[in-house]
Amino acid sequence: MRVERLGGGGTPAAVLRALAQVNAERDLPAPAALIGDWFGARAVLAPAVTTRPVDPRTAFDVPSHRPRVDPEPRDAGPTGTIGGGWIGYRGYPDLPSDGRTPALPEAAGGWTDSVLRLDGDDCWWYESLTDTPCPTHWADAVTAPRATRAPWHIDWTPPDRKAHRSGILQCLDAIAAGEVYQACVCGQFTGNVTGDPLHFFADAAEATRPARAAYVGGDWGAVASLSPELYLARHGDRVTSSPIKGTLSIDADPNELRASVKDVAENVMIVDLVRNDLGHLAVPGSVTVTDLLGVHPAPGVWHLVSTVTATMPPDTGTPELFDASFPPASVTGCPKHRARQLLSTWEPTPRGVYCGTVGFASPLAGTELNVAIRTVEFDPSGHATLGVGGGITIDSDPDAEWQECLDKASSILALGGVPRL
Repeated sequence: MRVERLGGGGTPAAVLRALAQVNAERDLPAPAALIGDWFGARAVLAPAVTTRPVDPRTAFDVPSHRPRVDPEPRDAGPTGTIGGGWIGYRGYPDLPSDGRTPALPEAAGGWTDSVLRLDGDDCWWYESLTDTPCPTHWADAVTAPRATRAPWHIDWTPPDRKAHRSGILQCLDAIAAGEVYQACVCGQFTGNVTGDPLHFFADAAEATRPARAAYVGGDWGAVASLSPELYLARHGDRVTSSPIKGTLSIDADPNELRASVKDVAENVMIVDLVRNDLGHLAVPGSVTVTDLLGVHPAPGVWHLVSTVTATMPPDTGTPELFDASFPPASVTGCPKHRARQLLSTWEPTPRGVYCGTVGFASPLAGTELNVAIRTVEFDPSGHATLGVGGGITIDSDPDAEWQECLDKASSILALGGVPRL
């Protein structure tokens, strides 16, 4: 293994653009990126990674180990080393009842032997699971990024409001009948794209600064996730999930969110669902709610965020974690199995990557995965989708739920010059 201190350099978005340019000049694969709050770092970039569609069951399934660092790196911090791993996504698995399928593969990603990590002190590091030193062109892309912004544009069409309203009304009927207590009913913006999705992501991450932004692309398409939400973080035997439920426009008083009976009920129900999901595998007595109903800002909105932690038996694998908890609780409903069944009949379009997860699995640092909300999917033919949705409870108003969807999408729509709807 090798670790090199590169020092100060460009912003994550600037470095990502520069890597894309130098890789294109050398006929190398494009970079991938995590920007925000990942592994205790401000950014983790895969300098060049070949990504392919994969069996969803194999996504993020990376054994943990700690190879010896030889030679001992100068100036390397004792914590935070990531080294390399698998970066990619796993999409939402359920399809509409009519059988329509999404444009992108259900899962895709690739392995990288090295990463560029920006720590909390604005210092860049090159880390590799091999002994290979940092190539000069990558080091230069970090310390003196020279790539310019490339133009892009997306012409967005909003979701079908009548279909969304119909789904909410059916959900309210199901709640009244006792079939579910809550469900997340979703719709979809569609768009026509000009320009490179990587540059869309770099500009969007720079402008909106979401906590769990991630980008991965390949011949199959691209995913630009501007998510604020943590689905799962696993470090050793400790697993953490921070579900988001409860939303208010960013220009409103955040105190209104904590005072909202409807939003608090949404959050508490999903917290119980996360506790149940993790409890299937966790060491008995280890599932704990460490933060309940915190009010946090996200691009365009305020959210209620809670955090659940659990200790897993040492032999628990990533596939078992997915079996117990995927799709993420906050984008399904209570009870989860019945909510998923009903959502497939209420939603006319497949969710695709939206409501799945994007993230990174490192044999050294563990696994961190977002909830793929505020996520734009690009297919190879120049089309884009942006999923939106919200939790429906017995107190939900269809018009307010529609506005919540627009509020959630507003920060992304504004990037392309689209006025707020």
